[in-house]
Amino acid sequence: MCGRMATTLPHDAMAQMFAAAPANDLPDVPNYNVCPTVQVAAITLTDVGRSYRPVRWGFIPHWYKKPNGGPLLINARAETIAEKPAFKAACRERRCVIPAAGFYEWTRLEDGTKLPWYIQRSDAAPIAFGAIWQDWGELGATAAIVTTGANEAMGKIHHRIPVILEQDQWALWLGEEGKGAAKLMQATGEDTLQFHRVDPAVNSNRASGPELIDPLDI
Repeated sequence: MCGRMATTLPHDAMAQMFAAAPANDLPDVPNYNVCPTVQVAAITLTDVGRSYRPVRWGFIPHWYKKPNGGPLLINARAETIAEKPAFKAACRERRCVIPAAGFYEWTRLEDGTKLPWYIQRSDAAPIAFGAIWQDWGELGATAAIVTTGANEAMGKIHHRIPVILEQDQWALWLGEEGKGAAKLMQATGEDTLQFHRVDPAVNSNRASGPELIDPLDI
């Protein structure tokens, strides 16, 4: 599960890194508490190359009559994405990459207490989430992050992990190198990510500020 992230890197740097043409209406950065239903930046493939553009985090199937016409689809399970009616066409034709500085996950104690963690790449590079997208009415492009079973390291916090792409996998995921993206829908290496506890203030979707990702003094 991936339900909250941090986007802190300048859009011009991200567009350059992904060799994508930037749109003019990108969401504000930095944002240390990106929640579902808000706009995030994504790299999609167009007829003239890669585009770095805003998408709504929360995939809306074409048959929804209104944005809240069914469950909020912020993630798509790798194990079933190719068969689910909501996702199967996008899985084949509309894959995208969502870059982020990091993301949050929670462990839950027996008494129900939720302990938040901030997760980022060990090499300090941006995380490139494998995602899918499609247009929906006046909201434009909407997207879901693909998840799979956690590796051993992530499994200590949560049983699911987002699909995290390495640079040499971006072209295949976007469809520039033909078919075979399904093989990328697996957990990243055990050493790719690092984790630290953060203040429970991030449990609120109204929290903001760089202190949200600071290591908790415990």
